[in-house]
Amino acid sequence: MSEAVPGEPAWPADAVEVGRIIGAWGIKGAVKVVPYASDAKALFSSRRWFIQPGDRLLKITGAREQGDAVVATAQEVPDRNAAEALKGARVFVARSSFPTPAEGEYYWVDLIGLEVFNREGALLGIVSDLLSTGPHSVLRLRRTDVPADAPPEVAERLIPFVDAYVDQVDLPGRRITVDWGLDY
Repeated sequence: MSEAVPGEPAWPADAVEVGRIIGAWGIKGAVKVVPYASDAKALFSSRRWFIQPGDRLLKITGAREQGDAVVATAQEVPDRNAAEALKGARVFVARSSFPTPAEGEYYWVDLIGLEVFNREGALLGIVSDLLSTGPHSVLRLRRTDVPADAPPEVAERLIPFVDAYVDQVDLPGRRITVDWGLDY
């Protein structure tokens, strides 16, 4: 990482990757970013974006939605050439800057790593990822009862992340309880 500049925040310990710069927008130095979430709240919630490669801080002066992307301007990007030079950069923001989700809503980043138990108390696995299927999300679990090198069809378990199956999400306890059998 680059050295911290006095008076500027260091790379945040809770940095979360939220998008990727896909190019310049216009002639005044705006960048076009594809957010990784269908809702770009995380990008709009922070005026400090950290980018890689380069481990740079961008102080965002403006951001707006443009179709499925976000167009943003930053103090450190004065013109189109500077914006084009950032093409392909990964965008991170501090997790602490995310807006508080509504009751019953969760950021995927907060669910990854949680243990998932069924109603009988059996450990089904650990959330390794979530999949977006359109109508709802699906928890992808890494099973702990099979060898780590087992093929995905054996080592993984998929559970729809919907009220019909998810009984409780306990973020402080790092646990999700579901109505799901061991043999599903």
